[in-house]
Amino acid sequence: MQGASALSSGRRRRRGARKRAALSEINVTPLVDVMLVLLIIFMISAPLLTAGVPVDLPKTEASAVNDQQQPLTITVQQDGRVFLQNVETPFQDLSVRLRAMAGDGFDKPIYVRADGKAPYEKVAQVMAALSVSGFSKINLITDTGGPRSGPDAAPPPVQNALR
Repeated sequence: MQGASALSSGRRRRRGARKRAALSEINVTPLVDVMLVLLIIFMISAPLLTAGVPVDLPKTEASAVNDQQQPLTITVQQDGRVFLQNVETPFQDLSVRLRAMAGDGFDKPIYVRADGKAPYEKVAQVMAALSVSGFSKINLITDTGGPRSGPDAAPPPVQNALR
């Protein structure tokens, strides 16, 4: 009889263990909540990370350029200061530093961001320095939404003269 009682108590233990076992289901609601919060944080912070040297770009009718390579960026501010990437660079050192950054990749795209009020002479000097240094993919960066030219362009507004 002892054997029978031991057997029945073993069964009871197994049944009790099954009742107390943890559920194997995962509650994904907290995970989804955390992921949505992270998504919102990254959506808000991502545009803030792309800001470089602040300039007021001139507006043109040209569309945005789609390029997959990481370009080198040169910025000319309103007062004529030149920045390579986000580091102020004397004009005399521009070619040397560009060649060092590009290595053998003279086909790497270079974006020139010039303030709309920057001296034309300074922008022309930077463009000439890039060309003489051997770079061939030189792009001027502008904002879209400027005045249109061509047959479908709107006529200029008529100004009333004061009499």
